[in-house]
Amino acid sequence: GVFLNIGNGTFAPQTTYSAGTTSYSVAVVDVNNDGNPDIIAPNSVSNNVSVLLNVGNGTFAPQTTYLAGTNPYGIAVVDVNSDSKPDIIVANSGSNNVGVLFNTGSGTFTAQTTYSTGSLPLNVVVGDVNNDGKSDIIVVNYSSNNVGVFLNTGNGTFTAQTTYATGTNPRNVVVVDVNNDGKIDIIVANQGSGNVGVLLAC
Repeated sequence: GVFLNIGNGTFAPQTTYSAGTTSYSVAVVDVNNDGNPDIIAPNSVSNNVSVLLNVGNGTFAPQTTYLAGTNPYGIAVVDVNSDSKPDIIVANSGSNNVGVLFNTGSGTFTAQTTYSTGSLPLNVVVGDVNNDGKSDIIVVNYSSNNVGVFLNTGNGTFTAQTTYATGTNPRNVVVVDVNNDGKIDIIVANQGSGNVGVLLAC
């Protein structure tokens, strides 16, 4: 649902837009470079990703869907091939892979290219973890109890994952420099362990 801000810290009633079945996450990014933020949501039961383009007045066009893997769960929308167009990266929890859908430039996307993960990847983020100016993929593998890092080779393709042990059932992940050394660190929410893990970049 979209709640438009009235301007005094209150919001209008939500406006809803049809998507697929069972959306667990959502991203809001301008994917067609018109200056208006668009909505992108993975639909876990429908096995696809919905893109709803902003028509410019706070309303959205009907969804366009793109095939994902099985049970897409988490999503990131970031330019990963250095063409200044935000691409879609989706964690396909049932397929045990991440899918990369490249932006063609008009807010439409290619078929996904997939990379194998651990078991039950739930969430995904993108960040430059090796300071080479390229966006890398970081995914939490819930049933494998680890986090996978896919390094960007520079043309929108990625290496096989390197894994790092986490606590039990890592569910969510963020990347940020937490010790001010200019390197991106990984912070993981370990659902089964009931703790948060910090992996410092070497």
